[in-house]
Amino acid sequence: MRRYLIGILAIVILACQNQKTVTYPETIKKPVTDNYFDTTVTDNYRWLEDDLSEETTQWVGQQNEVTYSYLEDIPYRSRLAERLESLWNYEKQSAPFKEGDFIYYYKNSGLQNQYVLYRKSETTPEEVFLDPNTFSEDGTTSLAGVSFSRDGKTVAYSISEGGSDWRKVIVMDALTKTIVEDTLVDIKFSGLTWKNNEGFFYSSYDKPDGSALTQKTDQHKLYYHRLGTAQAKDELVFGGTSEQKNRYVGADVSEDGEYLLISAAESTSGNKLFLKNLNASKTPLIAISSSYAHDTYMLDSDERYLYLVTNLDAPHQRLVRAPINRPQEANWEDVIPEKEHVLSPSAGGGYFFAEYMIDAISRVYQYDYKGSLLGEIELPGLGSVSGFGGEKDQETLYYSFSNYHSPGRIYAYNPNEKTNVLYWSPTIDFDPDAYVSKQVFYTSKDGTKVPMIITHKKGLAYNGKNPTILYGYGGFNISITPRFSVTNAVWMEQGGVYAVPNIRGGGEYGKAWHQAGTKMQKQNVFDDFIAAAEYLHQEKITQPKYLAIRGGSNGGLLVGACMTQRPELFKVALPAVGVLDMLRYHTFTAGAGWAYDYGTSEESEEMFQYLKNYSPVHNVTAGTRYPATLITTGDHDDRVVPAHSFKFAAELQEKQTGGAPVLIRIETNAGHGAGTPISKTIDQYADIFGFTLYNMGYEVLPEKTGKIKG
Repeated sequence: MRRYLIGILAIVILACQNQKTVTYPETIKKPVTDNYFDTTVTDNYRWLEDDLSEETTQWVGQQNEVTYSYLEDIPYRSRLAERLESLWNYEKQSAPFKEGDFIYYYKNSGLQNQYVLYRKSETTPEEVFLDPNTFSEDGTTSLAGVSFSRDGKTVAYSISEGGSDWRKVIVMDALTKTIVEDTLVDIKFSGLTWKNNEGFFYSSYDKPDGSALTQKTDQHKLYYHRLGTAQAKDELVFGGTSEQKNRYVGADVSEDGEYLLISAAESTSGNKLFLKNLNASKTPLIAISSSYAHDTYMLDSDERYLYLVTNLDAPHQRLVRAPINRPQEANWEDVIPEKEHVLSPSAGGGYFFAEYMIDAISRVYQYDYKGSLLGEIELPGLGSVSGFGGEKDQETLYYSFSNYHSPGRIYAYNPNEKTNVLYWSPTIDFDPDAYVSKQVFYTSKDGTKVPMIITHKKGLAYNGKNPTILYGYGGFNISITPRFSVTNAVWMEQGGVYAVPNIRGGGEYGKAWHQAGTKMQKQNVFDDFIAAAEYLHQEKITQPKYLAIRGGSNGGLLVGACMTQRPELFKVALPAVGVLDMLRYHTFTAGAGWAYDYGTSEESEEMFQYLKNYSPVHNVTAGTRYPATLITTGDHDDRVVPAHSFKFAAELQEKQTGGAPVLIRIETNAGHGAGTPISKTIDQYADIFGFTLYNMGYEVLPEKTGKIKG
């Protein structure tokens, strides 16, 4: 529901730029004090962390009532929604993958809330295999993953309800499409890895007492489920002891099905790796990599070797082979050594494919299993690719290609003949040739050169009056590479500019680039983003009154920190599902695992002071003119709990000076973002773009008149 009964409202009336008044609901202060290294910190809104309380539920309803009333009165919001729906209404496909005798692929006819999994074979026509749109009436139950047995005859698939990270797993006969056993429940942050055709490994935490949305979960365990047995009898394979406390545990099985690899991590960076012989249950675990100091995972295997991707002694990653009977680090041999650029390899058709990010742009090279370079693969242009994976005997591999203004296309590649063929291309009411992307390099505060890709209509004048969204992330070694988005396309159709800097904290330039944006260096991330805004101003691409900043999750932290540090640089701020209370983030769900990037307020006085100095919730000051702000979150977000956004909104609404509105849009029955129905996404972006343009002063959509009020 978009509407809730509005409760008692405080008499706090602010006028926005377009003379639209906002009456904020009263958010009562209930001070709670914490002591950090002899420093007292007061938290006036701790009560909003209790998602089970009626008081919090009432506050959510009151905030949504005010927010939706404001958004629905924006004169062109409905036209934005219509255009988003119209442009979204084209067929989309994923790259195919082979399981057993079938080729599987995801497809969406246009406006289906969830993608449908199809299949076909040489002897059977296309058919629907799994349709998540039938899982729930409102489209909020999504297909979160599928995993097939080695013979392709059985499938385990996971579902997410309301966007939650907690999953249910259903086992089905893939040939008859009949469910074969009871549903497995309470599974979180897990792959499903088959042991031949007998059963599969999965990971989870003990379900917490109290709220599953907010309670801490930091003891991940690996289980084995044998087909035909009750979940209560599943074998605990790894974890569950105080000596082996890991927050993220995963599994993989070698190609021949004889060996289990277990990855164990304390945080989102670095892992230990263990090997177990599946044919001898009482054999001990063999430590392949016994330090959390680097990351290692298995790419492929054969009867003699494990092929591992690692950043041990290789910040840009390398591919090594480890003898199965002597898999320890001392015995590793390079197959593809570390090079100047970051390596992201895949395996298929009996070859390795080395994708390198060169200033966030993909280039791909083919290697044999001895490490001999067989040549570069000619790509359709400058952008991002994904794919090339498959079975060793697969004659055709598939990959997808897109960039910020080119919708995704799928190509078929023959690795033996080295030939490329266009396999599928969308038919969409959008002309990519009318737009241009250019990459620039600007200088951050400390002199570091940072790349940024700027995309807009061809011929756009740099006159300082272009509505611009500056998007960023900057964390967890995640690389932001060019991808097409319907929402960004609609923004650019309005004459908007979309700018994405590859700031520190990401993985675009390897481990050093990541670490330069972590812990006591986190300010580098914010400085990089602020410098990107200043570059856009200096080059007259835009100016502060037409600049919006947007980011989600860790990117929500980025927006929150930058808008509180340099509010004068931005007209609009759009923090989504953000990590905004840096003193308490690690006390919720799996947040403690983010400490590699952030540090925690408990580990040292120096770290506490550093976090407090940029924590968005703790740096909202009375008497400051903050940008017009639309905070977005989901009431079922159990990754970055919505209390972060609730408390930030309360602080801003209390202390904002001037007429710019501070609103929070709380999507109901929604989580961190994955699996969100298309209908909800369209509504959300109509609100976001409408709010942004309205607060930049547009009375009508800019692509119609280009005229600005005031």
